[in-house]
Amino acid sequence: MGKVTKLFGRDGLILLSISLLILIGTLVLRTVAPGIFPTYYIYLGASLVVFIMFWRLDPEIMKIFSLHLYIGSLLLLILPLIIGQVTRGAIRWIPLFGLSFQPSEIVRPFLFLFFAQYLIRDEIDFKHLVKSVILFLIPFFLILVQPSLGVSLLTGVGFFGVLLSSSINKKQIFTVILLGLATLPLIWLLLAPYQKNRITGFLDPNSDPLGVGYNSIQSMISVGSGGVFGKGLGKGIQTQLAFLPERHTDFIFASIGEELGLIGTFTILLLLFIYFFVMSSFIDRAKDPKSRAFITAVLLSLLTEAVIHIGMNMGLLPITGVPLPFVSAGGSALIGTVISTAMVLNAKK
Repeated sequence: MGKVTKLFGRDGLILLSISLLILIGTLVLRTVAPGIFPTYYIYLGASLVVFIMFWRLDPEIMKIFSLHLYIGSLLLLILPLIIGQVTRGAIRWIPLFGLSFQPSEIVRPFLFLFFAQYLIRDEIDFKHLVKSVILFLIPFFLILVQPSLGVSLLTGVGFFGVLLSSSINKKQIFTVILLGLATLPLIWLLLAPYQKNRITGFLDPNSDPLGVGYNSIQSMISVGSGGVFGKGLGKGIQTQLAFLPERHTDFIFASIGEELGLIGTFTILLLLFIYFFVMSSFIDRAKDPKSRAFITAVLLSLLTEAVIHIGMNMGLLPITGVPLPFVSAGGSALIGTVISTAMVLNAKK
């Protein structure tokens, strides 16, 4: 009964914003990538099932088994390297009953839950902090070598959110940041050639408009060409003639900009603002410090994901292959995001 009454409060706003984002995303996906249907409906149905399941699950049970979830997450991250499906040089997906799923997207909330349980305590010495960093680097590099720079970055942002919520001395957090910066040369060596080209091409996309700068240029054209009202569903030149690459995943925001115009993109931004604003209010309403740390991790991770996606679609950030939460095609990303949201709803009072 308590779950029902909450639907008329902040929980209801969260659910409404999610529903509208998924609805708009599905309408646009039907026009820019009809080939993913009806398979995509399976992912939508699975997302609804897992959301209800994790929404009704006792959060204390999740906390008790957080270590087991961490170990299970590591095993899932190793699987693609063994039996994974190679797509465009990346090994991120595991084939399953004719479908495929990306473990790195699904395990993110479980990793955040584990670190919230592991790091949030009355006192944390430097030794315990170093152990936590090592435990974080294991899944981080397992995701990075797939390679999936975007997801590994978002995982790192969530871990940083847990650190901010802990009792760790802020000077020690600064030390962790310096250690992270020290690994940048190693991370650069682990990046695939196309990922390095995306970063270098961002600095001057017009220097190679048919090469590394192509995606960014076409995305900006798509966003700008839609005007105020857009060209209409199924009538976008960039999207329908496939000038815009990955128009259903990495560049769904640009697709919306062309077909639904400023009104469409503003609606997306408004719904995302409602979602993140309400979630931020849950931080002060968390059941306990560990729940507060988990909510902070999820909030920072998903907010960063949205900012990066919209930024790279508008030519403001390098292209990193990050989806737009609830909108981009990608069953694994959708399932992972709804699990995170359901767990956040359970983590507050």
